[in-house]
Amino acid sequence: MKKMLSLAAMFAALSYASPAFADLNFGGDASVRVRDWGGTSSPVTDNVVWQYRIRLNAAADLGDGYFFKAMLTDEDPKGGGWQTVGYGNTEVYNLQVSQFYFGHNSSCDHYSIGRLPLNSANNPVFDLTLYPTQPLNTPVALLNLDRVYGANIGGKVGPGDLNATVVVLDNKVAGNTQNSGDGLLNDGYALLGSYKFNIGNVTFEPEILTVLTKSDVFQQVQSADGNILFPLHDAFRPVTYGANVSVPVSGVKLSASALFTRGSSSANSVDYFGDLFRIKAESGPLTVWYDHNSTTDKSSGPSDVYTNNFVWAQYKINVYQSAKGSFSVLPTVRYLSSKLSNANVTLADEHILLPELWATVSF
Repeated sequence: MKKMLSLAAMFAALSYASPAFADLNFGGDASVRVRDWGGTSSPVTDNVVWQYRIRLNAAADLGDGYFFKAMLTDEDPKGGGWQTVGYGNTEVYNLQVSQFYFGHNSSCDHYSIGRLPLNSANNPVFDLTLYPTQPLNTPVALLNLDRVYGANIGGKVGPGDLNATVVVLDNKVAGNTQNSGDGLLNDGYALLGSYKFNIGNVTFEPEILTVLTKSDVFQQVQSADGNILFPLHDAFRPVTYGANVSVPVSGVKLSASALFTRGSSSANSVDYFGDLFRIKAESGPLTVWYDHNSTTDKSSGPSDVYTNNFVWAQYKINVYQSAKGSFSVLPTVRYLSSKLSNANVTLADEHILLPELWATVSF
């Protein structure tokens, strides 16, 4: 709490800085939510969880298109910034600089560098790349705080916008041996390229995400205590490609994603192929999407086939809104169904149902 008050005092002091300095703006949001975590996993769980989250945003306009942005929130790696109320006041809210980036925008090009936001809830390309056997339930937003360290550059090319983002996935240290990826490039680097353009009122965005140096992918297992991660494969270079499409229809924004990932390395005995298909609808306060994922892993010999389905539905009820901020209530439902078929033997399905109620104030 002392850290939060100190940061708030710093923001207040900066807001009264001389006009000779950058044009500073501050805002954020605070939320509380209750969720009922129930499922058919073993053992069967039914647990009401109380959580809260605060995010503080700062933005500076430096003039001539130069800018700086930052977001402070809790860095709990299991909850995407949400803190769970603990028994005996055990929770500790560590407010950290989760995002910060600076750069330049103009009418024809842009660039930025720092801890960049990924907007992974609207583009699951990183979800499928890093969590190929269970990319659903937005794992990058929940486990990686929806940001990555890197640099982005883009601009107008022909009728659309061409973007390239180089990111650092991990920061490992190894001896400078003759093995590929050791030494300077032992860190995990990746390159995301995309081209966004319109044909009529339809927006297309083909994209490709390729890991340039050796990195890891993970398997995510849901549990009542949170998310359990363990490496699925390590030290190789997966590639993910596909496209996002969106179109407005009678006041409803419809969008779809089709993404495919491939991991293959004879040196590391890696051989898997996965896909992710999404259909999403946004109409006023209602947001609904459905995801389907299927990944076949032949790395260990007999095929392991992972099949996952996920539904997100959220409705925003505006209680109060003004030029200074808003207060809203958001009933939310998340449902995840997962199945593993191992060597032609189908194991029992696992289902997780997460009805939630959010209350959020934005300022």
